[in-house]
This record gives sequence, structure tokens and C-alpha cells, in this order.
Amino acid sequence: MLFPISYILKIYQKYGTFWDVFIDKIGNRQIKKEVCNIDSFITWIGGKKLLRKNIVAQFPKEGIEKYVEVFGGAAWVLFSKEEHAPKEVYNDINSDLVNLFRMMKYHPEALEKELQFCLNAREIYQLYLHSKDREDLTEIQKAARFFYLIKASYGGKVASFGGNFRNIAHIKNLEDIQNRLSRVLIENKSYMDIIKRHDSIGTLFYCDPPYYQTEKYYDMGDFVFDESQHIQLKYALSNIKGKFVLSYNDHPFIRNLYQDFFMESIERNNNLGVAAGGEKDTGN
Repeated sequence: MLFPISYILKIYQKYGTFWDVFIDKIGNRQIKKEVCNIDSFITWIGGKKLLRKNIVAQFPKEGIEKYVEVFGGAAWVLFSKEEHAPKEVYNDINSDLVNLFRMMKYHPEALEKELQFCLNAREIYQLYLHSKDREDLTEIQKAARFFYLIKASYGGKVASFGGNFRNIAHIKNLEDIQNRLSRVLIENKSYMDIIKRHDSIGTLFYCDPPYYQTEKYYDMGDFVFDESQHIQLKYALSNIKGKFVLSYNDHPFIRNLYQDFFMESIERNNNLGVAAGGEKDTGN
């Protein structure tokens, strides 16, 4: 079953920048960077596995010195290419998720060893779920338990045991993921902080915030992403020096909020569609 479309807001600074990019898309003869296409090693709410090619196709082909994923999640877009820019930043406000990415970058073998004898069992899942914040755990132990919770949970949402028949300890593409992250700066900041910290003329921000009116499904710790945050994000991005591409669900509130910017609609399947009772929507 299909759910309302997700559309990409291809948004650049006003006064001619989009025209420059449009011309570049038509006449560009540059040799493209090698496509990486590594699958993410985790499932995460809002993952862009199905949309990564469409999203990357909207990125400027030149003039980008730094690439920043503001709402990193499972990093499907980051992993889709060998390199988006000479400098790259992965950011997420979820500290457990960021710690997992850092351990994948710096200690992948230790993380794999920690998971080596884990069994796919409801009792272990419940134990890890209620003890993942223990202060006596090492960063590697915390990362291993969080990875286990993602793999063992329903839809990777950590909240409930999934009962899946799978190798719970297997880390997909471990070596490739570690190599890809080795040159990426990993941050644990709010979207406002990361935008302020990394904004420059040569920066491209990719933003994939919680979809409007589905915010409750996203694990953002103590941070509350409500309607006011959608508005604040819009005004923050409207005043950056760099460029950005933004993905959202198709909703009148979002269309009205970004009415001054170029929007490109695409259709896709949503893995939450069945639960939400969604239907096919071809958009505009």
C-alpha cells in the first residue's frame, strides 16, 4: 500500500543561484564522482534508501566544499556516494545513534566482537532496552546494545521487540562503512547548532527533518520537534550563506511554509503506509 508522497524541496539561495544550478544541470560535462552506493548498516525511521538517488540528483555539481547531513539518521544519502564534498559532516541529535556511528568509525572490530555471541531473544531485548543508559557501560557496550535494539525491534524503532528471524549480531558492510566514515566528522548537535557551526558559502546542507504531523515516531531524546521547530528550521535555512536540499512529506502546511522556494515532487512507497492506512498520492 502506498502512503502520501515524499517530495524534495530543492532550495537554494534566492536571486539567481537556482538559475545557475539549472544551467549546470542542462549543460554539465563534468566527470561525476565515483558512485559508492553502500547500504546503511541499520534501519531507522525516515530512512532514504528508496529516495537517495533522487535526492543526490538535486545536489549542485560544483562549488561545494563541505557537505552536512543535519538530520543524519541511517545516513543513506551519505553512503550513496564515495564523496559528496572534500569535507563531510554527519549529525544527529540522538546521542545513542551518534555513539553507534562513532564506534563504527573508530572501533568497528570491537563492536563486532561485543555482539559476537548475542542471541535473538525477547528476554535479551528487554534487558538491553531497560539498561542501555547504565553509566557503567563503555561506549562500545552502549553502541552494541543500541545496535542490537535496532536490529531486534519492529521496524528498527527500538520501542518493541520485532520477533524477526535474522542474525542479530551481523553488521552489514562493516568494512565499507568504516572506510566511508573514516573521513566524516560525526557531530551530536541540534539542527540550529550544526547549521550555525558549519554554514559557509561553500556548504551544502541536506536536511531530512521529522515529517510534519509524524514527529512522534522519531526518537530525538528530550528534544521536542513540534510545529514551531518546522517554522524555525525554515527561517534558519532561509538565511544561510550556503545551499541546502530539504526532503519533506507533502502537506499543505509545508507547501505554504516554503512557498517562496522551488519544490520538486516525487512518488514513493512508505514502509509505514500499512500501519497508517495510507493511499497512493501522485502529488503535483
